[in-house]
Amino acid sequence: MSIQAPEIQKSQKQDLFEGVDFLDLDDLLTEEHKLIRSSIRDFVKQEISPYIEDWAQKAHFPYEIVKKFGDVGAFGPQIPAEYGGGGLDYISYGLIMQEIERGDSGMRSTASVQGSLVMYPIYKFGSEEQRQKYLPKLASGEYLGCFGLTEPDHGSNPSGMTTNFKDMGDHYLLNGAKMWISNSPKADIAVVWAKNEEGRIHGLIVERGMEGFSTPETHGKWSLRASCTGELVFDNVKVPKENLLPGKNGLGAPMMCLDSARFGIAWGAIGAAMDCYESARRYAAERIQFDKPIAGFQLTQKKLAEMLTEITKAQLLAWKVGKMMNDGTARTVHISMAKRNNVEMALNIAREARQIHGGMGITGEYPLMRHMMNLESVLTYEGTHDIHLLILGHEITGIPAFK
Repeated sequence: MSIQAPEIQKSQKQDLFEGVDFLDLDDLLTEEHKLIRSSIRDFVKQEISPYIEDWAQKAHFPYEIVKKFGDVGAFGPQIPAEYGGGGLDYISYGLIMQEIERGDSGMRSTASVQGSLVMYPIYKFGSEEQRQKYLPKLASGEYLGCFGLTEPDHGSNPSGMTTNFKDMGDHYLLNGAKMWISNSPKADIAVVWAKNEEGRIHGLIVERGMEGFSTPETHGKWSLRASCTGELVFDNVKVPKENLLPGKNGLGAPMMCLDSARFGIAWGAIGAAMDCYESARRYAAERIQFDKPIAGFQLTQKKLAEMLTEITKAQLLAWKVGKMMNDGTARTVHISMAKRNNVEMALNIAREARQIHGGMGITGEYPLMRHMMNLESVLTYEGTHDIHLLILGHEITGIPAFK
C-alpha cells in the first residue's frame, strides 16, 4: 500500500537573506566562487525556503528535490566534469553546502551524502567502468545514493563492524545491517563497507532490487525531519564481483570519504548559524518592549555581537581548511577541528537566537527550533563532538584515548 504524500503549504514569508560578511571575507573569494554562491542562494530561496517549514512539520522528504539538486549542480561539484560533476574546487563545494544548509541541514545532508559519500568513493576508489556507469546518473539526480558504514552496535567504532561478505566464486554473498543511513529509503544504490573473510574492510556497490536487500525507514525523528533516514539490511545479498571498489581497502577508505563530507559540514553549519543570526537581528529590530526595540537592550546586543563574532571566526576557519583541501595539505585533524567547532558554534547560536525570539522562537514562523533540532544530529553524525575532540587530543599528545 503506497502512502499518500502530504499536501504541502507554501509559506507566504519572503526569504530576505543576503549573507553575513563582517570582515569583507568576500575579498578571499574568486568571482566564480561568488557566482556559484549566488546561484545556489537563489535556488534555496525558490525551491527550499518557501516549503521547508511544512516539510519539516510533516516529516516529509520532497523526493523531487533530488532532480532539482542535480540540475543546479549540487551533487558532486568537486567531481571532474567528465563524470558529470562540476569540476570545481573545495571552496566552491563548501559554499554550496553553506547555502543549502542555510535552507535546512536535512537538505544539505541529502546533497553532501550524494557528493562526498557516494560519488567521491566511486570516483576515488572505483574502476573506470564503475565511474562511467554510476557517476553521471548520480550527478544528474537520476540516481540517489547512500553510504553504509554505521551499524546498530558500531558507531564511533566502525572498525568493529560485523557486516561481512564471502567469496562464492562468481559473486559475493553480503550479510549484515547498517543504521542511521541518510537517503537509504529512497536510494537507488548504496556504497556499503563490509569485512571480507580475512576481516579486511572493502567497499561494495549494492543496487536496489538485489534480492535480500531492504531499506526500512526510520520514523519518529525530531531532527532532520525533511530528509529521509533508514537502515540497510543485507540477507544473503548476491553482489556481482564487478561491484567491489578495487582502488582502496581498509578503514582508511571510508575515513577519506568522511573527511570530504565533514569538510562540507563545517561550511554547512555556518549557513544554519547565519540564518539564525539574521532572523534574530531582524526580529530584535522589530520587537518592541518597554517602549523600544529589544535590539536596544544590552543583553540582546551582547547576544548579537557574540553571534557575529563566532560566525566570522568559523568563516575564517572554513576558508583556511578549504585552501588546504585545494592544496592537498589538509589532514583529518584539521577537518575535525573545523567540523567540531563550527557545528557547536551553530548550535549555540540557534539557542541564543531562539531566546531573542521569545515564545515566537518555538514556532514554525521562524527557523530557530528547526535548525536547533537539526544541528543536534549534525553534532553527532560523521564523528561525534567528543570523538572529534579526541582526534585533536591524540594529535596534541600523541596518545590515543579511544582504547
